[in-house]
Amino acid sequence: MGIVDVNAHLHTPYSFSAFDNVSQALEMAQNEGVKVVGINDFYSLDGYREWSEECGRRRLFPLFNIEFISLNVEDQAAGIRVNDPNNPGRTYLSGKGLAYPVRLAGKEAQMLAQVREESNAQVEHMCAKLNAHLEACKAGWQLSFAQIRSTLTRGSIRERHLAKALRLAIDEHVEEGERGLFYERIFGGTPLKSDPGNIAAVENEIRSRLLKAGGAAFVPEDPKAFLPMEAVQRIIEAAGGLPTYPFLADDAKGGFTDFEGDLQKAADLLKKRGFRSVEFITTRNSTAVLESYAGYLKDEGFIVSFGSEHNTPALEPILLRTRDCDHLSEKLRAINYEGACRIAAHQAGSDSVEEGNILIHKAID
Repeated sequence: MGIVDVNAHLHTPYSFSAFDNVSQALEMAQNEGVKVVGINDFYSLDGYREWSEECGRRRLFPLFNIEFISLNVEDQAAGIRVNDPNNPGRTYLSGKGLAYPVRLAGKEAQMLAQVREESNAQVEHMCAKLNAHLEACKAGWQLSFAQIRSTLTRGSIRERHLAKALRLAIDEHVEEGERGLFYERIFGGTPLKSDPGNIAAVENEIRSRLLKAGGAAFVPEDPKAFLPMEAVQRIIEAAGGLPTYPFLADDAKGGFTDFEGDLQKAADLLKKRGFRSVEFITTRNSTAVLESYAGYLKDEGFIVSFGSEHNTPALEPILLRTRDCDHLSEKLRAINYEGACRIAAHQAGSDSVEEGNILIHKAID
């Protein structure tokens, strides 16, 4: 029973995703030979049933994960950039290997519901500001938040949904020959730089120019939308999962955040904070750095897993690759598979890598 390819971090339309639906994601995985796949939506467990059923139909092994944005006030006070390069203290966290069927209840379920509603409310406020901007630009039409929620989402609404909704509305209401001038008008006199045929690039530009800081529809995130790191860890553990720290590692210029630049110090602090699982989004990193960081953390006893996210409009391959190579090295494939085996075993109530390996091959063979 050998190594198989794994993508342990995939967003779906239950948060925001490049995929139109779960089936599309899993058909791509199957076609690309990826046998172990992890759903990893923001603030949502809602896709687990569909993920499980559709994986079963395709003989894929499902991992059940979740993602949060948390806040570590100690790091914030010290000005330490953790895994958000622009906001000190803000820390993305995943939960890996949550229980399925879902078993979250009580106070932790309440906290998850509340933070999701706070996140949705921020996007609703952003939609109202975007409509005010469209009115000022004399667009002659508005966006319906309720319609966006019902037609483009599965309940969790992200600012990327607004960007998509605006792009779709422009395509509907503005003649093709006039769209360039319309974008220039709503961008405050700056022309659209993206190729109009590149939908992902257009939506990213809308988001950057209108919805981010300095944009006409920007709304600062309410602190209530960020749970303390410790609270997020409690939710993940109550749901049966492993609190997991997502490493950024090296950026395109070879830089690291304050927290991650000293790997030994970061590993020691993560252990102190109760983490024994980490992950990487491999397209962010060079092969050399990913091998160095992932190998070190594995040797330090961490569960190490890799994924692609797919939480932007760009529909990229599911088979993992690094920033400088179109595939993972054999060393990285082995690290990723061992991590998947450990997560699979955890889902089944065990710590045995061998049991995880057996569970995976039983499902896929």
